[in-house]
Amino acid sequence: MARTVWDSSVGKKAVMAVSGIFMLLYLVVHMIGNLKIFFGPGEFNHYAHWLRTLGEPFMHYEWTLWLIRVALVAAVVAHAVSAYQLSRRDLRARPSKYVHRKARASYATRTMRWGGVILGLFIVWHLLDLTTGTVHAGGFQEGHPYQNVVDTFSTWYGNVVYIVAVLALGLHVRHGFFSAAQTLGAGSRTRNRALRAVADVLALLLTAGFVAVPVGVMTGVVS
Repeated sequence: MARTVWDSSVGKKAVMAVSGIFMLLYLVVHMIGNLKIFFGPGEFNHYAHWLRTLGEPFMHYEWTLWLIRVALVAAVVAHAVSAYQLSRRDLRARPSKYVHRKARASYATRTMRWGGVILGLFIVWHLLDLTTGTVHAGGFQEGHPYQNVVDTFSTWYGNVVYIVAVLALGLHVRHGFFSAAQTLGAGSRTRNRALRAVADVLALLLTAGFVAVPVGVMTGVVS
């Protein structure tokens, strides 16, 4: 049954919707945690340490954090694979271009695929920068996330990469949330306007919340 559901377009859209909602919830929590950087290095570093001790003593050190990471990787892979396969299926269904041009979709809709690629590449860079320190500028300091964040956003390219990715994220969330709601049956003629408004607000809040950190470093508010 699971294979039958996965092979159908409806099943793939459902996988995209559920994995997208899961990642959206994570992003909201992640953004709130990031904003703790405005309360100083002590509180931000304490928050980062708390994440690693979450669930103790029942869970071992960092076990809960690793479970969250594994779940996120699974969600990202499921989301990306289903999106790619749906895209290929759509192209096979109409290999030639339409004779009459379709009505122009919104900018977010037309950039969903490229936005997904940008976000996928950003995730890799973000992990190599602030988790492993492989591409980190200024000397990665294990156990000092506040200083690592300041180092990253003290470089022009760190700010450019991050802000471009966050803008792509805002567009992705704006379109993706509404599409997920439709796929999961939450949409209707009376609720669609409210769902679009929620999508707009979520996209705006996430964009502003994530961009606030590099802007804080650039302006000296976070130093």
